[in-house]
Amino acid sequence: MKAGLLPKLLLSPSALLMLVCVYGYIMFTFYLSFTTSTMLPAYDIAGSVNYERLLAMQNWHVSIANLGVFAGLYIAIALALGLGLAIMIDQKIRAESAIRSIFLYPMALSFIVTGTAWKWLLDPGVGLERSMHLIGWESFSFNWIKDSEMAIYCVVIAAVWQTSGFVMAMFLAGLRGVDGEQINAARVDGARTWQIYVNIIIPQLGPVFVSAFVILAHMAIKSYDLVIALTNGGPGRSTWLPSVFMYQYTFTRNEMAIGAASSVLMLVAIGIVVLPYLFSELRKVKHG
Repeated sequence: MKAGLLPKLLLSPSALLMLVCVYGYIMFTFYLSFTTSTMLPAYDIAGSVNYERLLAMQNWHVSIANLGVFAGLYIAIALALGLGLAIMIDQKIRAESAIRSIFLYPMALSFIVTGTAWKWLLDPGVGLERSMHLIGWESFSFNWIKDSEMAIYCVVIAAVWQTSGFVMAMFLAGLRGVDGEQINAARVDGARTWQIYVNIIIPQLGPVFVSAFVILAHMAIKSYDLVIALTNGGPGRSTWLPSVFMYQYTFTRNEMAIGAASSVLMLVAIGIVVLPYLFSELRKVKHG
């Protein structure tokens, strides 16, 4: 009895903190989204007015459109680049450990550090464009970070740089688990290397694709610190994402209820992506 009680006592403070500080505040945010809260929380219920206002706001539509561009490109490029790097490293190249560590290193950095570093690199006055001018390439121009039409692609570049190594590690683990007998049989039958990858290896990486997609989609939806460090949401609203919208309306424009409503919709979006994956994994464990 005492042996079973000790682990519960040790875990109870952490469980209590998570219950209050995570799930408790989620419920509190959900409640605020139905109130008339402005600068400070209010407790009188306003119904679904905040959600109706939110869905009619142009700034919210801009944020959703930017998220579509950012998430679509970020997920697609990170998956493709990660898979390509994993295939390259899986060829038993020299210094594999060192190369794998180099590609994984960006994931060890915070998004604030990544955003700041890429802000310096992409700034026309001090970064890549300036460096090209100093070495004599006066006609070189790369001012995407200052262009409202192109700035969102700078966020994509920085995000892909940070996470593609992590995706590579996931695919590399999947490649090392592929059944070698099928590959050897295909080679005996005269299949080319690209045919082996397309018809045998990549189809077996389906679970890795799903896992990587869920992780990247979750990161894309909640991206905030990278955007703030890199572009601060600008120029104008060209790199606003729902997370930036939520912060702006909650803490800058003193519309806490609108900010709470936007965060609830973000949570719903993350749930749509993550929950089916979790349920499928739990089902596998239950029946496996």
